[in-house]
Amino acid sequence: MSDSSVPRVRPAIEALPTYKAGKKAQAVGQLAPYKLSSNEIALAPLPSVLAVIAETAQDINRYPDPFATELMSALADKLHVSIENIAIGTGSVGVCQQIVQAMADAGDEVMFAWRSFEAYPIIASIAGAKSVQVPLLGDGSHDLDAMAAAVTPKTKVIFLCTPNNPTGNVISQAQFDSFIARVPSDVLVVIDEAYVEFNRDQSAVDGLLSMSSHPNVGILRTFSKAYGLAALRVGYFVGPKHIAQAVQKTAVPFGVSSIAQAAAVQSLKHEAELFDRVESVTQLRLEYETKLQALGVDLEASQANFMWWALGDRTDEFAQLCAEQAIAIRAFSGEGVRISIGEPDAMERLVDIVREFLARS
Repeated sequence: MSDSSVPRVRPAIEALPTYKAGKKAQAVGQLAPYKLSSNEIALAPLPSVLAVIAETAQDINRYPDPFATELMSALADKLHVSIENIAIGTGSVGVCQQIVQAMADAGDEVMFAWRSFEAYPIIASIAGAKSVQVPLLGDGSHDLDAMAAAVTPKTKVIFLCTPNNPTGNVISQAQFDSFIARVPSDVLVVIDEAYVEFNRDQSAVDGLLSMSSHPNVGILRTFSKAYGLAALRVGYFVGPKHIAQAVQKTAVPFGVSSIAQAAAVQSLKHEAELFDRVESVTQLRLEYETKLQALGVDLEASQANFMWWALGDRTDEFAQLCAEQAIAIRAFSGEGVRISIGEPDAMERLVDIVREFLARS
């Protein structure tokens, strides 16, 4: 709208890309629909977590604890850090936005690999910062040499998503150590570990260890994936005290509900049971990576709860074939598809779809 007499939306907001959430699968005939598009845990929540949710729901007429006291204490015990090193927010995406708001002024730079988590450029634009997108290497991994070379005096935050969403690659500890040595100490480097619980690569960077060795390093984690609380929106940052406190200041007041806090605390108490389920997901990932590779699919090993297939110009064709058989996947047109690990029946149907797709080639 060009009329200057009406309120104007910021140009940066008008130009924002829309965040594309994974589509819900649609039933086709008698086929049960399966959603493999959002990197969720397909298993139902633990009964003990559901019980505490029901109990806490009795008090939803009251505001939640704005300091998430019990959850902060539980996380501090788990991670062996001070509560002052932690900031809580509405999922890792919410905390990611808090970080950028705390660190970057208008015109500053926020750097990340691309393709990576889709919210990064949106969050940078909302803050008025400039996105610096460094292309991935051919195998879908971070080009850390190019990222180090792209740092300027305006660079305020660097996000390293490992395992990377959507490609599933990890950054090794050796690669990270070489990278951080080339990054100025006044640049915050955030290791985004949303999928860290699914990683089985022993060479992968240890975020907490790296944070303890470098005063400009923090980590970002979530309860949405391995803990199965995607709908409740709980994430957290761990880093230097002055940064964690600044990140907490930018949080939406009362943003993390009492139900979400209670469910997260209960989940931490039952980590062993939850991580048994995580292990079942990783084993299923390995099983179906092997099955697809046996069909001739060129897959890089993933360390997350999804697989990445670089299909290039045939991406949309494959996604459509999946949709026709009641499977929803996440397609990045012209690049590839991200396939979340779901129910065994869903994964078996996926193998059949891939076989059919390859037969068309």
